[in-house]
Amino acid sequence: MSRLAFCIIFFLINIKTFAETSNWTQWRGANGQGHSHYDNLAVSWNEKKNITWRVETKGRGWSSPVIYNDQIWFTSAEESLATEEEARERLKENTGSQPLTLLKSSKFYATCIDKKSGKVIHSISLFSVDKPQWVHRFNSYASPTPIIEEGRLYCHFGTYGTACVDTESGKVLWKNLELQCMHENGPGSCPVPYGDSIIFHMDGSDVQYVAALNKTDGSLKWKTPRSGKMNSNPQLKKGYSTPIIINRNGKDELISAGANWLYSYDPKIGSENWKVNYEVLGFSNVARPVSGEGMIYVATCFMRSQMLGISSGKSPEIVWRYKKGVPNTPSPLLSDGLLYFVGDSGGLVTCLDSKTGELVWSERIASGKYWSAPFIANGKIYFHNEDGVTTVIQGGKKFKILSENKIEGKIMSSVAISDGAIYLRTDKAIYKIENER
Repeated sequence: MSRLAFCIIFFLINIKTFAETSNWTQWRGANGQGHSHYDNLAVSWNEKKNITWRVETKGRGWSSPVIYNDQIWFTSAEESLATEEEARERLKENTGSQPLTLLKSSKFYATCIDKKSGKVIHSISLFSVDKPQWVHRFNSYASPTPIIEEGRLYCHFGTYGTACVDTESGKVLWKNLELQCMHENGPGSCPVPYGDSIIFHMDGSDVQYVAALNKTDGSLKWKTPRSGKMNSNPQLKKGYSTPIIINRNGKDELISAGANWLYSYDPKIGSENWKVNYEVLGFSNVARPVSGEGMIYVATCFMRSQMLGISSGKSPEIVWRYKKGVPNTPSPLLSDGLLYFVGDSGGLVTCLDSKTGELVWSERIASGKYWSAPFIANGKIYFHNEDGVTTVIQGGKKFKILSENKIEGKIMSSVAISDGAIYLRTDKAIYKIENER
């Protein structure tokens, strides 16, 4: 091979690798566990510092942005509230006692903005629903984060349906509105990509199952009911967690947290491989599991959440459990043998030895409520609270706060990261945050 040919091949490989690593294709990044490889992200910002652009958003939604090449996509819902009389009548079917919002109708949208300029490229109406289910006041009708890949965006809204969009033309290629459940508190579980499939949970108070759709046409590939025994109370059967894909003993497995059980499925055909009982009540699961170093980590969520360290060896089993300050909503973060998480309120951050579950440290950051998942980049961990405050700490066995950063609006979504910039969605806008050049 000539030197010129070698250089051309090397260049093309590196261009492809760069494109792959600059994309943020699903919730919590390419591996779904909140890791970024960039070492030049901003550590401090405010409304006047290190903000490249700010784009106001329409409608409502807590889905996180996803990025492919120069496109940023996110979903939202335009809501028409039901009358007080209609709400009172329809809510007679509710089996719980949570603070709820009820709509007369909801329209679901996908929006694309240019990564460099913030200019809106597409605003696409996907479908609309009359008399949708009620939703928790802290949730939204557009909370699941979409999946993006070259030329395609897959938008999922739980029981309301799934749609595929051509990212160049903005054309809706297919819809699947057939898979349903009673969420009780609105949709929350994000889809995950696997080969030619997208996979998602449908854990309602009425039915609980995992399903896969064909990326090509949206047809059902498989549907597997949950097999674990659950509490007879419908409210204690539901869930909102997002699965992850791991490779265990040389085979890919879908690791899926449902009410009272952690399941493993074959992502190709949906068959159940194994399940582990939490041994405590755990339902309305929101936090996404993380995995590494031969272990899986899952928060049991409501009522009183526990963090479980589960061996992913030949016979998966609970190795350790930790009971203090464990979140119901924010997902944990695993890095270099340490497991980090922040509680739902109060700003208590905990660091555990990931192998043993032993406490390394537990310290306070900014108070308030925490909904979004943290991320780590270059050894720095970013936590976001509802009040618009991001606290950055130094990862490791010694606790150190590096900065506190405030922007306007509420932060309920998790970030996306690309080309050295952080893309942060609030209830009012999307921000591009990067070091000033």
